[in-house]
Amino acid sequence: MIIKSYELKKNSHSFLSHNSFLLYGENSGLKKDIKNYIEEIIKRSDDNLELLKLYENEITSSDEIFYDFISSDSLFSSKKIIIINEATDKIIKKVNDFYELLPENIYLIVISGILEKKSKLRNFFEKNEKSICIPCYLDNERDLETIIQSEIRKNNLSLSREVINLLIEKSNSDRINLRNELEKIKTYSLKKKMLDLNEIKSLINFSGDYKSEVLINECLCGNITQYKKIISELYSNAINQILHLRILASKVQRLLKIKEQSTKYKNLDDLINASKPTIFWKEKPLVRKQLSIWSLSELKKIIIEINKTELLCKTKPQISNAAFFNLFLDICTKANNYS
Repeated sequence: MIIKSYELKKNSHSFLSHNSFLLYGENSGLKKDIKNYIEEIIKRSDDNLELLKLYENEITSSDEIFYDFISSDSLFSSKKIIIINEATDKIIKKVNDFYELLPENIYLIVISGILEKKSKLRNFFEKNEKSICIPCYLDNERDLETIIQSEIRKNNLSLSREVINLLIEKSNSDRINLRNELEKIKTYSLKKKMLDLNEIKSLINFSGDYKSEVLINECLCGNITQYKKIISELYSNAINQILHLRILASKVQRLLKIKEQSTKYKNLDDLINASKPTIFWKEKPLVRKQLSIWSLSELKKIIIEINKTELLCKTKPQISNAAFFNLFLDICTKANNYS
């Protein structure tokens, strides 16, 4: 059974009749929120709850550990939640074997990264009536604004539209980044409830800092000389690969969204000026150039490659550096050829 993430809260009690959940996709913050919500709902019905956590490699390395987790009785709790992290198709046989053995008081939450349509694990959870499959895609602007507005109401904050737009833009489609910065704003607001744009700028320290923004913009514009110069200046030490991939994905998603609206406007300038959230004037020349370079189909291909590279970086650290730099260089080279 497939449901959307927001549907879980609308019908939370009806979902308790299902005792197995698959949360998959690139949005780790959303997966964490849903996992916590499922735990909370189950706990409301019974405080005596035991949480057991496993990683896929623990299951694949032992034939008995998964069975023991399911079959063993708890001395202190009447309900049990088993969480399997970093799951892939490698555990499909074990999940399939033990699926029918799951008693009503045991809940299974399987957390996975990006799964293709042909994934056996994904198909299993989608097709079984007793299981729930929840795709967790990157947050869109509406999702991020909902989080901001919720914090504004809870903490009696006063943030301008311009500030909200800035927070959304700089979050890189990641609610974890957004919440980290909202915590800073909430702490600062204990002294002052009305915060202006300059104060917010001085407070926030999003992962997409200036140098990373420049690097990625030069890459998407195909400025190979500048790209290599920034790489040599900035990255003599370790790079936060996932972070930069998320920033790149956010920028490409924005270009995709703008590009999809292109038929409604006479020229690029009108298209860019009408974009929401508003593109700051300093960025407009870069966005204009990137839109002129990249086609809709090429932007979609980049998103696929970013997802593949992120998965490689997480699962095969020994080749993550090569995969990361090859992706960026390939994008920059293509942009240079197109421009």
